[in-house]
Amino acid sequence: MTTEEPAQHNIKNAILLLGCPEVPVQMAIALHIAYNLQKRGTEVLVTGNPSVLNLLKVSDPEKHYIPKMMVLEKCIEEVVGKKRDCDLCVVFAHNDAAIQYAATMGYLLPKSRLVVIVFGRTPEVLEETITFPCEKIVDKAVHNPMQLKMKINEVFGWAASRT
Repeated sequence: MTTEEPAQHNIKNAILLLGCPEVPVQMAIALHIAYNLQKRGTEVLVTGNPSVLNLLKVSDPEKHYIPKMMVLEKCIEEVVGKKRDCDLCVVFAHNDAAIQYAATMGYLLPKSRLVVIVFGRTPEVLEETITFPCEKIVDKAVHNPMQLKMKINEVFGWAASRT
């Protein structure tokens, strides 16, 4: 195992857009991604609805993994107003609304790397609705995040990492 990081880890800032917190794996995977990005020097902003942000506040009260959070509408407002940009946008999608948010972010952030994580009970059905350019990570994950975590680690080049 080499200690050298692949070039794709030269990400200065990232937005993690979380969907409604109905599917349990989302929280664990969000914390996993945020941790790994921050470990590599990336500034991470997590955005979503108030419910998902409150779950994160309870899960990470000292903000070790999620230091910055913002309500989704405010984040989109800042992106539209050119007050916020990112090198990487990761959208968590387990329903149609999240796919629409991913399409919106892809349109608003055309120079950013867009990764859509499609999960839940029927991710293949949702994946078929994605008609915009993005990288997709798809897994039938609801309660157990381990297979999805392995796919994410592979896409981001963290596969050799123990995290």
